[in-house]
Amino acid sequence: MTTDMWIFLGLALVAVWAAVCMLISRSAVYSALFLVLNFLTIAVVFLLLQAAFIALVQVTVYAGAIMVLFLFVIMLLGAERVETTPSLPWQAPVAVAITTVLFGLMVLALLTGQAGAAPGVEVAAGFGSPQAVGELLFSDFLLPFEVTSILLLAAMIGAIVLTRRERSREAS
Repeated sequence: MTTDMWIFLGLALVAVWAAVCMLISRSAVYSALFLVLNFLTIAVVFLLLQAAFIALVQVTVYAGAIMVLFLFVIMLLGAERVETTPSLPWQAPVAVAITTVLFGLMVLALLTGQAGAAPGVEVAAGFGSPQAVGELLFSDFLLPFEVTSILLLAAMIGAIVLTRRERSREAS
């Protein structure tokens, strides 16, 4: 195995560990911070794949902007005070079965050598560069870009409306 593969496996373990900690954490703020750790490890995986622009976008957009928004909403809504309901009795056995199957498939792929890198494919010069991505984003994909921005704006307005209603009920 190459050094890149060892680094990838270490990052994969950290990413899976952070994801599991995010799911089992009792605190919404800690869950959000574990999610930031997961985003950062995925960004390093993108760097291993020599996709520096995607890694930068991963850190800037997901670990930066969206997680700050999540933490803001969590603290604004007071989600720390919300009591959780017990889970359904069938969820734990199904989760264990799915985890066992996926882990077994991963081990099988590692042992048979199918987990190695795919043969290299030639890509055009400048593919994935910030200039090429920007040109595509603002020409061919302008409508989905604008729809996404409107969706995020609606989500922020919805969070504000929910907190205002909640605060007005508490004041009454």
